[in-house]
Amino acid sequence: MTDENTQPTDDAVDVSPDRSFDNVDLDDVVFDDEDDDQGLFDDLLSGEPIFENKEVLRPSYTPHELPHRKDQINNMATILVAALRGETPSNILIYGKTGTGKTASAKFVSKELESTSQKYDVPCNVEYINCEVTDTQYRVLAQLANKFIENNQEFVDDRTTELETLREEATADPARLTDTSFDSLEDIDARIEELKDDREEMESVPMTGWPTDRVYNTFFEAVDYEERVVVIMLDEIDKLVEKSGDDTLYNLSRMNSELENSRVSIIGISNDLKFTDFLDPRVKSSLGEEEIVFPPYDANQLRDILQHRAEVAFKADALSDDVIPLCAAFAAQEHGDARRALDLLRTAGELAERDQAEGVNEKHVRKAQEKIELDRVVEVVRTLPTQSKLVLFSIISLEKNGVHNVNTGEVYNIYKRLCEEIDADVLTQRRVTDLISELDMLGIVNAVVVSKGRYGRTKEISLSVPIDETEAVLMSDSRLGDIESVQPFVQARFDN
Repeated sequence: MTDENTQPTDDAVDVSPDRSFDNVDLDDVVFDDEDDDQGLFDDLLSGEPIFENKEVLRPSYTPHELPHRKDQINNMATILVAALRGETPSNILIYGKTGTGKTASAKFVSKELESTSQKYDVPCNVEYINCEVTDTQYRVLAQLANKFIENNQEFVDDRTTELETLREEATADPARLTDTSFDSLEDIDARIEELKDDREEMESVPMTGWPTDRVYNTFFEAVDYEERVVVIMLDEIDKLVEKSGDDTLYNLSRMNSELENSRVSIIGISNDLKFTDFLDPRVKSSLGEEEIVFPPYDANQLRDILQHRAEVAFKADALSDDVIPLCAAFAAQEHGDARRALDLLRTAGELAERDQAEGVNEKHVRKAQEKIELDRVVEVVRTLPTQSKLVLFSIISLEKNGVHNVNTGEVYNIYKRLCEEIDADVLTQRRVTDLISELDMLGIVNAVVVSKGRYGRTKEISLSVPIDETEAVLMSDSRLGDIESVQPFVQARFDN
């Protein structure tokens, strides 16, 4: 009799002779598993690439040709050609909205200027600084000083090597000194020692810690070390003035009266046509010797720009016929912003690649437009001041509880509760109304003044952005604390 506990179960392993593994090639089993095991990126790499050179569509790329900016480029070149004659070019202020080709044109002309200066053996340096990043007088002067110190070190090293070679040749053949500025080997040795002493004294400027006067003097000496014309390009110059005043521009604009060997010219690039209104009259007069305005592009011009870049950026036949006109039309609505048009075309291509599509079509452009708009909203909301975030969160809380066409009074009641919850200062209702107007100008909310008859007028407010994504950005701000705890209060407020 068989013990019931020894009976085989459904899960028992059958080891009978006809289940033997003698005829199974285990190596084949392993290889089969490996063939089926796709890596994380295998599927993504399996599709045909759409891009030939994606970098061409980035704002940092400087093209070899800039459609519809010939007049502005020629104007700049006419002013800066003085540098190639060893003269000081006039200072230039370049104005225009974002994406109108200001920086790309200025960089294009600068490249041409430097390459031509090398061709004619005329010393000329162009230095570019983005004042949105380098936004204080100390940082600007330190960055410039270090660039010229580095240039001077290279000059000294090259010149020392040349003189050491000359000394070796003159030792073997004294006639080698003919047609040089040296009369003897001792003169060469003295000059080499002088260069080595200069090299040791070339101290880089730290990014913090020195008095500003010392930084300026170091920069001044570095620029004037050898004969040359220097063009300093200050992009987003209005950001520098907004953050640090006009001291930097004053110091730079008066350098030429003190320099002995070099000459300095400034190119200022700004999105704000009125920023010079806040400058010292002396700085304004010196800085604005020449002004060049870049008008917005229209849809046809944007189409030409995109077509020009797309020929290099994409594989042949990767774009359907409606892609470039649609990108141009969307960007033309954004005040003729070529940067926006290029971002849109690049993003559409990236979305098409993710879909493993054969090419880019209208659907990808529309998805790219939605993505870029959402990214813009996220960035704007993320950088709002805390009080504006509290006001916006109040509007979101009301809308999530079914209140539409919210009025200012309702927003202010929720706003006060939020401030109490996170221990923030409570602004007046009038100031909150101003903050709502600012959110309206940014396109985050839509605020319309409506008449309530004998009860006066009020603002009816509604969100113009995706509610969930916007709320998520607000909740990621640690300064707002646990504002979710106010939701029960909001809910009770409208349940009663």
